[in-house]
Amino acid sequence: MPNDERILETMPTGKLGLIPTDSCIELGKKVNAYLSSWREHREHEHQNESAFKDYYKEDYIIRPYTPRFGSGEAKCVINQSVRGYDLYIMVDVTNHSLTYKMCGETNHMSPDDHYSDLKRVIAAIGGKARRITVILPFLYESRQHRRTGRESLDCPIALQELMNMGVDNIITFDAHDPRVVNAIPISGFENVMPSYQFIKGILKNVKDLKIDAEHLMIISPDEGATNRAIYLANVLGVDMGMFYKRRDYSRIENGRNPIVAHEFLGSNVEGKDVFIIDDMISSGESMIDTARELKMRKANRIFVVSTFGLFTNGLAAFDKAYEEGLIYRVVTTNLIYQSPELLSREYYISCDMSKYIAYLIDTLNHDASISDLLDPNDRIQKFVSKYKAEQAAQNQ
Repeated sequence: MPNDERILETMPTGKLGLIPTDSCIELGKKVNAYLSSWREHREHEHQNESAFKDYYKEDYIIRPYTPRFGSGEAKCVINQSVRGYDLYIMVDVTNHSLTYKMCGETNHMSPDDHYSDLKRVIAAIGGKARRITVILPFLYESRQHRRTGRESLDCPIALQELMNMGVDNIITFDAHDPRVVNAIPISGFENVMPSYQFIKGILKNVKDLKIDAEHLMIISPDEGATNRAIYLANVLGVDMGMFYKRRDYSRIENGRNPIVAHEFLGSNVEGKDVFIIDDMISSGESMIDTARELKMRKANRIFVVSTFGLFTNGLAAFDKAYEEGLIYRVVTTNLIYQSPELLSREYYISCDMSKYIAYLIDTLNHDASISDLLDPNDRIQKFVSKYKAEQAAQNQ
């Protein structure tokens, strides 16, 4: 359904304001462009009422100013009134491209620095906003979501801290373990999946995919990504398989137990195109090992599909895997920072999430239901049907 038809019957809950921090400013600008375009042409039967004051604006962005002292300490200043606003704060905690000076030395901002800046923005708002929604595309400390020994529980602590500071809702994408919501059971928490954007991005760039059980298969690289693979396989009507990571729990390397072997569970992959799907590419070792195992089983083209492309060890391993024919395409979203080097790779497909985020913000600002936005099944089916129809027309 077109966005203009979605929410004409409801009133905005407050004046809309976007507060993207420096870590998320490019994504914020794209979201702002969609919102401004939609609202410029939207007509509403109650548009002359006070609730619609400043409803259309060319720019909904409110820029926070976060200066730092020579010691590295910081503060946040918001140079306009936000009283009565429905605010959406956007923060990319993985953006390592930003730097600051500390005692004359240049430091790259860490996730902890970005999270601290988020809290500074909330503190600068000072409780004057009507509602605060935090959009954390990559959930802060999401891999530290459960306790397995005498260790900290950083993600649940952060969620509780944000709620205690006055945040009403948290929106994140493809959380490492969505059960972390149990830390704030009576608060707003939305875990949004980019399944439709994956399919749309791949099918727009690859025109010869055959989407059926004989030619395509979805693979989970480990047991943690199984639910993602099952969902996509069911929606597309294809088979799925998974790898089980056998680890050496007697030693730790780079903060984790090293993988000894990958054991495969699933049907025959010979001659099939394969989507390996997971929530994040960190170093990329696991994805490339999975691709190698699939090639040994005579899989055809291999697509590495992940919501977040962190590439913590750089792109050299993926460049080599592409040259060797292990992988055909790498697909991630623009929810987090993308380096110019990544965007320049011919094997890379970027899935733009800005329109989807704009839909969510626009709908929530009208206090309307986002249930249909969270379930992309119908949109995927329509897009795949259109793709197959175009293929059939070309083959005639």
